[in-house]
Amino acid sequence: MSGHSKWSSIKHRKGAQDAKRGKIFTKLIKEITIAARDGGGDPDANPRLRTAISNAKAQSMPKDNIERAVKKGVGGLDGVQYEEIVFEGYGPNNVAVIVEVLTDNRNRSVSFVRSTFGKLGGNLGATNSVQYMFDRIGQIYIDKNAIDEDSLMELIIEVGAEDMNTNDPESYEVITAITDFAQVREALEDKEIEMSEASIAWVPQNRIEIDDLKKAEQVMRLIETLEDNDDVQNVYSNFDISDGVLAEMS
Repeated sequence: MSGHSKWSSIKHRKGAQDAKRGKIFTKLIKEITIAARDGGGDPDANPRLRTAISNAKAQSMPKDNIERAVKKGVGGLDGVQYEEIVFEGYGPNNVAVIVEVLTDNRNRSVSFVRSTFGKLGGNLGATNSVQYMFDRIGQIYIDKNAIDEDSLMELIIEVGAEDMNTNDPESYEVITAITDFAQVREALEDKEIEMSEASIAWVPQNRIEIDDLKKAEQVMRLIETLEDNDDVQNVYSNFDISDGVLAEMS
């Protein structure tokens, strides 16, 4: 099973650039808050919180920001209550899209996601309208400068990872089953191998490769508009681009 695609590699690098602008901090704080709310404020006993804090540290979030988000989640500070919503639909060119949202205003988020799909050539669907096309897996990204490929492969296979992608020029992508995600991440932490990102993701079983630049740009505009919204945590799709389109974009 693989989560890799040419488009996912572009998005992963784009995410690192977004973090430099500070915009991603809002999304990370929301995730820490809701993880602490649902599972308690002790990261050792709350795998979701531990992952959220690890991702925040990977993006150089200050310790005070992390602690404040945890306190808000467990009720130590007054603050808004976040709700998790998953939207599904189709974008331009029949591309399947899953949108994960953390919001303090359901009506605002529903309105935004619905109007964005409508304005940018898509259609919002019902629950389970596209989820069946995706698998739920763990993904861990590691900078290639952190460890050599053979050593990393030996380690992750030993602790239960399913696969590793090396196609991206900058990062290894470690793939795990959901049930093995925590133990693989913890093994990497124990070896002090720095992770740039670790998360549970929706990965398509099959991809739609688009070989026309204009059509690819239509899909990318929808995905990027959704991702730019502070309430949207993640956007997944079965979209990929052909080598020819990738060359035109370069």
